[in-house]
Amino acid sequence: MTGNHRKNWLFFIGLLLFFLGMYARYGIGVYNDSEQYITMHIHREPLYPLFLALFRAMAGADAGLKLAVIVQGILAAGSIFCLAEYLRRRFSLGFAGELALILLQLAPHIVTRYVSAYGIFIENSIMSEALCMPLFQIYMLFLLRMVFEGKKTDILWGAVFAWLLSMTRGQMMAAVLVWFVVWCGVSVARRQYRTIIAAVLAVACAFGLRSLAVHTYNYFVTGYFMGNTYGQVNLLTNVIYACDQEDGEVFEEDSRERNFFDRFYAEADEAGANYRYGGDTFEERAAHLEDCHDTLKFEVLDAGFSKHFWDYAADMDYYKVSRMSDETAGVMIVGLLPGCFGQWLYDYALLCSRGFIRSIAVVHPLINWLALFAYAAAAALAVWRLCREKKSDAAWFMLIALLAITANVCATSLTIMCLSRYMIYGFSIFYMAFFLLGREYLPDIRRRLQKRIKKREV
Repeated sequence: MTGNHRKNWLFFIGLLLFFLGMYARYGIGVYNDSEQYITMHIHREPLYPLFLALFRAMAGADAGLKLAVIVQGILAAGSIFCLAEYLRRRFSLGFAGELALILLQLAPHIVTRYVSAYGIFIENSIMSEALCMPLFQIYMLFLLRMVFEGKKTDILWGAVFAWLLSMTRGQMMAAVLVWFVVWCGVSVARRQYRTIIAAVLAVACAFGLRSLAVHTYNYFVTGYFMGNTYGQVNLLTNVIYACDQEDGEVFEEDSRERNFFDRFYAEADEAGANYRYGGDTFEERAAHLEDCHDTLKFEVLDAGFSKHFWDYAADMDYYKVSRMSDETAGVMIVGLLPGCFGQWLYDYALLCSRGFIRSIAVVHPLINWLALFAYAAAAALAVWRLCREKKSDAAWFMLIALLAITANVCATSLTIMCLSRYMIYGFSIFYMAFFLLGREYLPDIRRRLQKRIKKREV
């Protein structure tokens, strides 16, 4: 950076001071899931546990966690600055415009700390989101460069960061699919149809390589060449919630799956963790489903599977129990889902609706409608802008943001409720795209106002 833009380094310094200041003020955030990352639990994706293990190896257990949190803050500051700098150059923004982009990127961190019920400051936390956030910002940088510049190196780096995201959180496997859709869109727009075949092969390689990496990681950590467990149990939770008692008749009498279903359904019914207790309104049903999810998953399904398989054989260890629980849950899903698909799909739509709201706002009866209006306005403005001006960078940015939000919401809702910390990735990119889109419309608005003024003068 040269000339007047040298002062933009003040943004990076300010971001560093902010994140390191939050660390000095609040210290390290250790939560329910933190221990699983530290101990390299079989339920967790590899990248963040390895990230923590690196710093433990360098500085010891306690000092290693402190060093990891400090590095998380530095990565967050760097990723925010890099994306803001690229957008400044691309959209010819001034100092104030870049400041607005930086503040919008800081907003998710502030929201999850001071507005969310969990009160978590992400970058101080021993949670995978602390690494996922900066990775996602750089991933978005390369997605935008793919669309705006189309260089092969940007396509490659976009794939690399999408893969890294998938190795950090399971839901972020959707990032690979978003990258694929964007690349296909760029290929079609430039009539480079042969590259779509390369994109399909790249996605297949990404998923295959991810599976191999996870299995290899778990082999060295646990001694078992296996993938992460608990995914099928997560999926089964919402299926059991959507079932009626007669749905269990799909399994043979006295089969293991039938016995599990009868037990799960009875305990869920006793706890009120069934769709029939969800209430009358859309809002009541969504809130009930979210409130019941963890109760049904941990106290009913997980407890039932664990007790059965621990009693099943004396040589069972935790990893075998987890694998057998997942395998049995998968069999039950295949059997039960066709019978309750309509109710399950309705519940899935409920979870998605909450996810879309939390991606850009907080859940509240009045704010929910404002969020819906914001989505409609954003999509309409982007499409209208592209119809009038096909080279509108801000419109393409908005469509990418909407695609990324949709992928994240739909992927997360398959297995769990859409808590704010799972949805924060879409917050800043949506409002940055809205800001830049509005900025493109300003000249048109000015011209129309000037025409009206001239007509009145005449």
